[in-house]
Amino acid sequence: MPYTSGPKTTFELLTELEPVVAAELDRHLATAKEWFPHQYVPWSLGRDFDGPLDGDPWSPEDSTISPSAKEALIVNLLTEDNLPGYHREISTIFGRDGAWGTWVDRWTAEENRHGIVIRDYLTVTRAVDPVALERARMRHMQGGYQADHGDKMLHGLAYVSFQELATRVSHRNTGKASGDPVCERLLARVAADENLHMLFYRNLLAAAFEMSPNATMRAVTDVVTNFQMPGHTIDDFLRKSVAIARAGIYDLRIHLDDVVLPVLRQWRVFELEDLNADGDKARQELSEFLDRLNTAATRFTERRARRDSEEERSSAPKL
Repeated sequence: MPYTSGPKTTFELLTELEPVVAAELDRHLATAKEWFPHQYVPWSLGRDFDGPLDGDPWSPEDSTISPSAKEALIVNLLTEDNLPGYHREISTIFGRDGAWGTWVDRWTAEENRHGIVIRDYLTVTRAVDPVALERARMRHMQGGYQADHGDKMLHGLAYVSFQELATRVSHRNTGKASGDPVCERLLARVAADENLHMLFYRNLLAAAFEMSPNATMRAVTDVVTNFQMPGHTIDDFLRKSVAIARAGIYDLRIHLDDVVLPVLRQWRVFELEDLNADGDKARQELSEFLDRLNTAATRFTERRARRDSEEERSSAPKL
């Protein structure tokens, strides 16, 4: 039997959602597979760096990974590095008690493995400049993290539903673009975690749609129309994101087709029948935004195709 669609306070929603959290937590723990970061890192390739151990300084020639894949790996790692900020935000929004608190701590523990394994891989394989990477980590983490939606619980759930899937897609595509089977296998393992996290949040928000459809519809619309990846404050993020998009690792078309639309379809947002005027207005705003996003995505892919074709012609040997 559906929940009442009347307005609810954040406390009421947290309380009513807790049984769903507990059930989803049990499902997650039964599904998640234990894995160990050290088993995914090619330690035999490592050697000492310059410094106290008087090893070899890093050189760009140490790695054959493409420049765009390196940019993506750096962005992915620096994003994972800011875990303390994410933990603070979600524990503030969801609380530290009961099933909510258990999930927050479990999620944090699982996410911590991602930063560990990616950093170890990059260091051992000398894929990127370790000094520049460490300086970037310090700057990024010292900048802190604040959720764009503040402490709005439904907005927080909506955001992580899309963000976890976006991260999964980014990791998988980065692995494929790296040209290194070890890197691809490692990031596929990380992406599997991100997918389970997405399922947890997506299922919670599905329950929220039953409990408070209008407020949930507004939250989804606000999040989709103002979506930013959590690493958007990384130094030089715009340039890096453009390089990543041009390489087809993560672009507007991928964001729309592989992240936003699949989640919206799962929630059946355009089939909901119990919305009031406010909820319907939010849904109309969402529909109009998706049309604009589709147009922008099409233009981007067309421009990229033209650029790639021009570059191919210019690099072809002249007869």
